[in-house]
Amino acid sequence: MKVFKKVLVYLIFPLAIIGLVYLIVESVMEPVRFNNEKAAREQVAIQRLKDIRTLQNAYKTENGKFTASFDTLKSFYTDSSMTVVMQLGSADDSIAVANTEKLKRRNPRIKPEQMLELYKKGERLVFRIENEILVKDTLFKNRKDFNLDSLAIVPFSQGDSIKMQAVVKTVSGVKVPLFEASLTYKSLLKGMDNQLRINLDAQEKERNEKKYGTADFSGLKVGSVTAPNNNAGNWE
Repeated sequence: MKVFKKVLVYLIFPLAIIGLVYLIVESVMEPVRFNNEKAAREQVAIQRLKDIRTLQNAYKTENGKFTASFDTLKSFYTDSSMTVVMQLGSADDSIAVANTEKLKRRNPRIKPEQMLELYKKGERLVFRIENEILVKDTLFKNRKDFNLDSLAIVPFSQGDSIKMQAVVKTVSGVKVPLFEASLTYKSLLKGMDNQLRINLDAQEKERNEKKYGTADFSGLKVGSVTAPNNNAGNWE
């Protein structure tokens, strides 16, 4: 009996206490690890949504509307050109403005290229030059982390697709092109603690209900097909 008590006091109780402490620490640290991993994954996903927004804005500039097709967006990037406008001189420079107006009165047919030659020689002028440049030679040119092939894929999801929509909506009598790209936390946080992810979904839907009046989405998205929002992301 005495031996049993000694085993109980010196071995079993300490082990039980250690196990209890471990469980308490784990219960505290698991949400912390979850939130840290969530934040890391969100940064990757947000950059991907920003890249989509950049391409969509460039596509709209050239085509007058957005696209709901990632294939179209990829083809635009690899095969199309975009107009890049470069302004030389300052509109706030009154002398440059006066010189430009005088030059155009003398030679109404003068071309921007001719004005550029005068500008290089020191003439104070204000004008714009438009150049056609391949999209792939302009956008993301120095971004080593940009991968066109993964543009439509939710990061860390093992292949889930980002949802993208494009519409033309009449707002105050004016037709306005809109687009939206979104991904769910269910896809982005795949492989992480499922119960904590379910809790996050509930919190996000409650927050969206209060902020937007709808609770049908938990995740990250950029743009909106319901109303113009300047193509903002819901993380901004």
